[in-house]
Amino acid sequence: MKTIRASCAVFLACLLMVHMGYPQQRKAGLTGAAFLKIGVGARAVGLGSAVTALPNDVNQMFWNPAGIALKEERLQAAFTYNRWIADIKLYCSAVSYKCGGVGTIGVGVVTLGLSDIPADRDIPIDPSLVQFQIEDRTTLVYDYRDIAVQVSFARYVLDKLSLGATLKLVSQSIDGQSAKAVAVDFGSVYHIGTMDWTIAARFNNLGSDLKYYDIAFALPLSFSIGTSITPWREGDNKLMLAADAIKPQDGPQYLFAGGELSILNIFALRGGYKFNYSGSDDGGTSTRKPFDNTIEGFSGGGGISTTMEGYSVRVDYSFTKMNLLDNVHRVSVQIGLK
Repeated sequence: MKTIRASCAVFLACLLMVHMGYPQQRKAGLTGAAFLKIGVGARAVGLGSAVTALPNDVNQMFWNPAGIALKEERLQAAFTYNRWIADIKLYCSAVSYKCGGVGTIGVGVVTLGLSDIPADRDIPIDPSLVQFQIEDRTTLVYDYRDIAVQVSFARYVLDKLSLGATLKLVSQSIDGQSAKAVAVDFGSVYHIGTMDWTIAARFNNLGSDLKYYDIAFALPLSFSIGTSITPWREGDNKLMLAADAIKPQDGPQYLFAGGELSILNIFALRGGYKFNYSGSDDGGTSTRKPFDNTIEGFSGGGGISTTMEGYSVRVDYSFTKMNLLDNVHRVSVQIGLK
């Protein structure tokens, strides 16, 4: 009976998210804090970001907080280096700890930015316009920095159902000006059992606006449902497939899919693709033809892991093909303690 109730709860949550997501129209540029859309974790990105239904992973606090709930381990820690576009570096660290029967708590930080950017100051020539000048800085260069600090909590409310939530503080600063916002994520993961079949739902970045001067930008709210399954397993070898349906506030419906081949529980090969994401166009106008307005393409990668008595270590790498800009490389290191 509990299993039936849990399945119904997750199913209704999925329907609610889809219902809330579909009426939205494409509104590119509507939201701020775009760095929150950048995928965290080499394994997750190598799977084409189809990660909503992946459990027991500390990096899930940046995707589906219900996925950080631990069963066999008591602590996980991870660090990700992401060589993003235009020489921008993204760094991410996360730690989760199982607090007995209470649940799993996690803390994470994401930061990226650039320094010493040449400044092109817009100084009024007409003295009568000086009173309207907002900018008062005179340096020849400027910096910008994006930071998100978050605390996550998840627990198994039933043997097969975990629920989770994240509270995050988002900050963006550029050339001495800054804006802050507070947001929450919610998620659920339900393990059906057959062939490790799992279904999940989440929504991210529900919170206040980022406001610069008198202009406010909403955070990149998104709704997702996902599933993962292991259709083949033989000894220590297995194949896992995953898929996500995602509806962002400022974009159309996306479908992400990926797969992971695990060999001897040591080596892993991954690949994924974002359908209706890469290669789509903006529809054009009466005066111009449509043009490509997305950049991400195929993602792939792999990893190697080892398990010793009392702890485990995993190193992952992913590569993302970009249609318009430099390709992206990510490296993650993850440690688990039993």
